[in-house]
Amino acid sequence: MRPEPRARPSINVTPLVDVVLVLLIIFMVVTPEMANQDRIELPSIMFPDPDAKASTPPLEIVLSNDRLTVDDEPIRWEVLDERLAAVRIADPRRRVVVRADVNVPYGEVRRLYQACERHHFPGVAVAVSERPKKEIPPALANDG
Repeated sequence: MRPEPRARPSINVTPLVDVVLVLLIIFMVVTPEMANQDRIELPSIMFPDPDAKASTPPLEIVLSNDRLTVDDEPIRWEVLDERLAAVRIADPRRRVVVRADVNVPYGEVRRLYQACERHHFPGVAVAVSERPKKEIPPALANDG
């Protein structure tokens, strides 16, 4: 008599693959946010200039909660003038874009602008986010 065949165990890997793919998607979404350490909320405008997105000024200055960075390099206020002078000498046509958190006092933003003006940069732009159209105050929406 032949021995009766035994059931062979097999592992179903489909649930494992599903879990791994979900984790991969989560990491793909979270990783870019982890790279950007300073989360700043830009001031918003209602009617952005559509042509402004075509050219991005190359020197980026970020101001948020007592932190100041120039081209992703943390810098102190005391050495800002020296750094701006070096950038201006290296490339006199270089423009500046300022990304300031909406909660930063206006005096600090103005102080940064004055530093850029002292070194006669050809242009200083402010990075803003577009305010959704649904948030337009009724008084402005009727002005058409």
